[in-house]
Amino acid sequence: MARLKNRREIIDRAAVMEAAREAVEAASGDADRQARLLAVYRDALERGRATVRTRFEADHRGPAAAAGLCFLTDQLIRVMHDIAVSRLYPVANPTAGEHLAIVAVGGYGRGELAPASDIDLLFLLPYKRTAYSEQVIEHILYLLWDLGLKVGHATRSIADCIRQLQADMTIRTAMLEARFVWGSKDLFPDLRRRFLREVVAGSGPEFVEAKLKERDDRHQRMGDSRYVLEPNIKDGKGGLRDLQTLYWIGKYLYQVNEVSQLVERGMISRSEANLFQKAHDFLWSVRFHLHYLTGRPEERLTFDVQPELARRMGYSARSGTKGVERFMKHYFLVAKDVGDLTRIYCAALEARHQRRRRLRIPGFAVFSREVEGLPLEGDRLAVPRGHFKEHPLDLLRLFAVAQRHELDIHPDALYQVTRNLKRIDKALRADPAANRIFLEILTSRKDAELTLRRMNEAGVFGRFIPDFGRVVAQMQYDMYHVYTTDEHTIFAIGILHRIEQGLLVDELPLASGIIKQVLSREVLYVAVLLHDIAKGRGGDHSILGARIARQLCPRLGLTNEQTETVAWLVEHHLAMSRTAFKRDLNDPKTIVDFAELVQSPERLRLLLCLTVADIRAVGPQVWNGWKASLLREIYHLTEERIAGTSAPDVREARAARAKEALREALADWPAALVEAHLVRGNPRYWLAFDADTLRRHARLVREADEAGRSLTVDTRVDSYHAVTEVTVYTADHPGLFSRIAGGLAVSGASIVNARIHTFTDGMALDVFWVQDAEGGAFDRPDRLARLAARIEQSLAGKLRPAAELDAAPALPRRTRIFTVPPRVLIDNNASRTYTVIEVNGRDRPGLLYDLTFALSDLGLQIANAKISTYGERVVDVFYVRDVFGMKVEHHGKLGQIRERLIPILDRANRPPETVGAPQAAE
Repeated sequence: MARLKNRREIIDRAAVMEAAREAVEAASGDADRQARLLAVYRDALERGRATVRTRFEADHRGPAAAAGLCFLTDQLIRVMHDIAVSRLYPVANPTAGEHLAIVAVGGYGRGELAPASDIDLLFLLPYKRTAYSEQVIEHILYLLWDLGLKVGHATRSIADCIRQLQADMTIRTAMLEARFVWGSKDLFPDLRRRFLREVVAGSGPEFVEAKLKERDDRHQRMGDSRYVLEPNIKDGKGGLRDLQTLYWIGKYLYQVNEVSQLVERGMISRSEANLFQKAHDFLWSVRFHLHYLTGRPEERLTFDVQPELARRMGYSARSGTKGVERFMKHYFLVAKDVGDLTRIYCAALEARHQRRRRLRIPGFAVFSREVEGLPLEGDRLAVPRGHFKEHPLDLLRLFAVAQRHELDIHPDALYQVTRNLKRIDKALRADPAANRIFLEILTSRKDAELTLRRMNEAGVFGRFIPDFGRVVAQMQYDMYHVYTTDEHTIFAIGILHRIEQGLLVDELPLASGIIKQVLSREVLYVAVLLHDIAKGRGGDHSILGARIARQLCPRLGLTNEQTETVAWLVEHHLAMSRTAFKRDLNDPKTIVDFAELVQSPERLRLLLCLTVADIRAVGPQVWNGWKASLLREIYHLTEERIAGTSAPDVREARAARAKEALREALADWPAALVEAHLVRGNPRYWLAFDADTLRRHARLVREADEAGRSLTVDTRVDSYHAVTEVTVYTADHPGLFSRIAGGLAVSGASIVNARIHTFTDGMALDVFWVQDAEGGAFDRPDRLARLAARIEQSLAGKLRPAAELDAAPALPRRTRIFTVPPRVLIDNNASRTYTVIEVNGRDRPGLLYDLTFALSDLGLQIANAKISTYGERVVDVFYVRDVFGMKVEHHGKLGQIRERLIPILDRANRPPETVGAPQAAE
């Protein structure tokens, strides 16, 4: 427990005791007495809490505040006990069976209480319960409950405790931190002696194994990464529980009471003990701020609390980096420190105190005792003490050998790595042999992801590639990116490896085939490594990253040609996705412009593989079949263009071939009907869809015309692309797109793409691809029926989308914290026949409806739309013409478009509600 100054300022036990005695004497009955006592204790509790909070807000010392709340609780419980045994249930000569000890266990026993923590108590008896002990215990518990405290409690005899401790590892851990609070002084030492003798003795390996498994299971539940952007500071990887695991193991094995005592045992160094203390203090300070901010036992650093926590802890914007990003980077670096300590030293303790595992070395005889000059201990690579002083190159080679032979690295070797990081200096970075080893690790046919993550956690990665070290724990404060930049990069390299190994053929068939044609694996892997290397530097990370690539690649041994290709890939690593997701791929100029950028088939292949790995590594739910289809389409169209097989004059021929194929598919139709249908569409329509879709459209149109239906809504679930295709066939009229968009929005559908076609007879055939809120297809029959009905109601004027959407549930508060500056870009060069309007803003329900309504109201015809969402940010692109079917080029009209759209985008940037109340958490 941290040292406390002026304890009586928090609570004066003698004064509270006197007030409690007076309350008992003044009471007129049991109920009045209880009410008076409760008032005394509540006043003391509130005053004490206020003092602790005032001190914390002045010095931000979480451990001292945690100790203060513990001291406050201890003193209250002591007064409650003494009043109970001296005034309420006095016994002149209590028998041995009437003795009682109050013991704090768990975090409370450790001397650490957060504002909203539970209080875990053990009421310890010498033998079985007595009426007397039950009266005292009930009196104390009811008072604590009435004070609003959350109390976990157990009442056991010493013998009961020993039986429970032998059977339950969780209870054993809680007892490990048990602390005598008040009552009979002899009971707890007796329990402690029996606990050490009958439970702890000889069970060290069992306890270590259980705690490490418990830690691993907890990590899996919490996402198994310390770099998730809304981390759990208590139970997440790198959080307080990991520190506690280290402490528990040391305490169980060596009966230490302070982490510093592990230094005396030779388990950690003084500097590592200091690192432990710094991490502990930082996390406890964050936890106190979080509990006070939210007014509840919140342990997650959600997006809505991060900015205010950063402000309270003194993190301000600096060098283009937001204060919240600086705060979260500090948090992740601390989490990494915690990971280093717990991973290395818990494993070291495990290795020392558990049975040695049997030798299991794939490809080696059981008697082999070294691999490539590095010794084996069990089936783990080891290094002798002092080895890295003479062989600094082995700080890299150790990981390469482990990768080649699929071996674990002994925890003691990792321990030595972290202690010798300073040996990775300029000389080693310039050493061709060291760079060759690193490049071999990165491009190995074995799993590079595991090895690079090991190197990153050990600190080797960032020391050897300092530019990578700058993005370690680098976060982006948005809802799109799930991981920190370094973790995202390592994930992307792992995905690239799995693509190359053919492990993702079903999910990524194009990339899995294309990667086999790539001529330079080194270029591809280095480009993935460097694609985000310059994030957080205040400029365009693609351009800055290309500069870093030109400096780093020669060091890694790449040729001038390879270096230039890597730099090009880094600079343009977003070009393919931006074009595929934001531009009309059926517009010839889109492909012409993109092909001119790419220029060569090899660059196209490399860029496709890099793009797929990058998107796939952003986080779960980001990659889907629809994105895959767009990337596949741009790849093939660009490949044709580069090969010279898709010149502009071929477009008419391709449309003619599509019409001829449809003519053959409709061979069972009367010839006149076929020809009448074929003259309806323009070349853009015939090239926009595959043969099966064109045939389906033809039948839909014929059935509607023959039935005399003025409106047809058809839905088709495309599970492969994770979208539902919605086709609307009706008479064209101004605002049609907007009304359809309104009906879809009210149905809860998000439009990911739209193609608008008006036939020569004035009928419109508009196709929308939509997804649900989880990024999947609408596939339930009831939802599909509702979706079609909403569209029909909207087109018939029976549905008012604006009113319906205004009444829709608001976005969750934790996501409303984000704002996106509204932006409207108008490009008359991206297409030969259309004006392209790109809008960027904060996503919200009904945004697309509002935007398309405004464009229609301005007299613009929407021919195509590309809709993309990146977390909280939406990028919508519209291909439009004016009422005369021409591009919009008049400056006044262009200004009018911007003036109309900006306020619509800005509506989503409403200030979020204040998070948490200023009162103390109960």
